[in-house]
Amino acid sequence: MTVRIEKVPYGGWDNCYRICNDEIELIITSDIGPRVIRYGFIGQENVMCEKKEHMGKTGGGEWRIYGGHRLWHSPEHEVRSYFPDNEKVDVQIIPNGIKVSQPVETTTMIKKDIEITIKEKGTKVYLKHTMTNYNLWDIELAAWALTVVAPGGLEVVPQETLDTKLLPNRMISLWPYSDMKDKRVQWGSKYIFLSHDSKALKPFKFGISNTDGWAAYFNHNYMFVKKFSPKEDMLYPDYSASMYETYTCDFMTEMETLSPLTVLGPKEKLEHEEQWQLIDDITPPKDEKEMDRIVRKHIAK
Repeated sequence: MTVRIEKVPYGGWDNCYRICNDEIELIITSDIGPRVIRYGFIGQENVMCEKKEHMGKTGGGEWRIYGGHRLWHSPEHEVRSYFPDNEKVDVQIIPNGIKVSQPVETTTMIKKDIEITIKEKGTKVYLKHTMTNYNLWDIELAAWALTVVAPGGLEVVPQETLDTKLLPNRMISLWPYSDMKDKRVQWGSKYIFLSHDSKALKPFKFGISNTDGWAAYFNHNYMFVKKFSPKEDMLYPDYSASMYETYTCDFMTEMETLSPLTVLGPKEKLEHEEQWQLIDDITPPKDEKEMDRIVRKHIAK
């Protein structure tokens, strides 16, 4: 078994890169990006959402969601965050994967790089997100890795279980449009269940302190697990509640991990890593007991 890397057309873009072994494949764009636009078992459904009206487009000053996985910097701001990634990116072949580099953003002077690698066997994907400050002064930001997953699934996010005695053990951030009574969300004692509903036009978002360092999405008879390494006792964005955030609307759900807020001096770098995995032939849990069994078998390893 070997890891294979080839240049392929995909979704209307001529210059994409396919990374695969005998089980999984990823498609990374180079005409725009950096974006991972596909991740899935070979010949099966895409984990990622693909925004059809944006697929294949390039250029222009309009920010497009496209779909897939992208890298932003937090806190969110209507100018700073929405710098268009509509231009060509540099691609470097590395062992078992590729490194994709965006030119320095002309408004923020931040440079974004993502390294994507897999192993010769298995479904795990390793991503290293890097941000470099090309300003002449210090800036404060957090790396923000956003995976736009396909509609129709169920997301599960762990609740905090640390025993902090007389002190609070979790923080939740909510946005002005987030309704605590939204029928898509179930606030369990150990997990939060968020169902995607294509008929629900109002968006919903929450952020949470997630020291377990994972979230899962069930769709198309598989489970997508997104893992990261939270840093305790450090300041995070959005009232420091948000090691992990998730957003849903009518056409997608977004799974978002964040690094701590970091002050970067000129030419300094910030790195943020994720690990993905796909588990096939698995149905969404009906309750927390079923989710406990799934965690013990597939996630808590």
